[in-house]
Amino acid sequence: MIRCPRTEAELEEALSRPSPALVAFARSLGNRMVLLGAGGKMGPSLARMARRAADAAGRDDYEVVAVSRFSDETVRTELEQAGVRTVRCDLLDPEARNHLPEASEVVLMLGYKFAAGERDPAEFWGRNAYLHASLVERYRQSRIVCFSTGNVYPMVPVSGPGANEKTPCQPLGMYAEAACGRELLVRFVSKVHGTPVVFLRLNYAVDLRYGVPVDIARMLLAGKPVPLQMGYVNFVWQRYANEVALRAFSLAASPPEILNVTGPEKLAVRAVAEQLAQRLGVEPRFSGTPAETAYLSDASRCHELFGPPELTASELVDLVADWILQGGNVWDKPTKFWVRDGNF
Repeated sequence: MIRCPRTEAELEEALSRPSPALVAFARSLGNRMVLLGAGGKMGPSLARMARRAADAAGRDDYEVVAVSRFSDETVRTELEQAGVRTVRCDLLDPEARNHLPEASEVVLMLGYKFAAGERDPAEFWGRNAYLHASLVERYRQSRIVCFSTGNVYPMVPVSGPGANEKTPCQPLGMYAEAACGRELLVRFVSKVHGTPVVFLRLNYAVDLRYGVPVDIARMLLAGKPVPLQMGYVNFVWQRYANEVALRAFSLAASPPEILNVTGPEKLAVRAVAEQLAQRLGVEPRFSGTPAETAYLSDASRCHELFGPPELTASELVDLVADWILQGGNVWDKPTKFWVRDGNF
């Protein structure tokens, strides 16, 4: 159990802290890592972790480049101060893509999730599927980690272990459909060029400012009922998800590999809410009835390859409560974990 960070700077340090295993792996990297879409929720801490791992491995020759539109200039400035080179780029612009720096390793972390029904479907699919294939074409000589989602799987019985990497995709809603389309298009480009790729099907990273327990805590503090229709969830400490994303370059292959990334626990939403309510000193309220199925992933292969997360789900929930009680900043970026119709 780590001590709760007191500031966002301390939180960012914790989220980007490389393990000895990652530092050792960093010695095998090429010459440059490019992170595409690095201005989002996970990108900045992932870029910092890559830089810190390379530094600790004595790889002063290794460059880490974060590419984004960088709508928040503060994020860009802080990355530069951390030793990460930043490139402001609209990745939908073919000319801009052609001028991106070459790389031995590439991380793809792009796309929309929310309000899919309110967006132009062509643009939604363009950003969530076509763009990924175009970037794999651009970086066909690189090793590539491509973020995907556990939403590509069907909802599975809550009595079971969850969907594993061999579970057939059964997407529900345009977000999941486009994520499946992304994987298929990238798989095609990988086959044509022999480009090594690994898909990370991630279920709910938590970094104390956002994530499933943060959503539940905000509902509790606002006196709103916690929805129970999606009665069970998986989530994982974002530091662990960051590390797996970097060490997963070792799995990249053609045809692409698939790796589920989440925590080992199958968590009852009611139990998480009750733990948070006790810590926050509020009375929990609930709505709905848990269904017999949920979006649950079996990430046992990930844990066998890279070890288990250093924080249990219960410890992570307590950290979220501590962070909120001390007045820590939270982001208005809900996961919408309770949605069952695929329309996020």
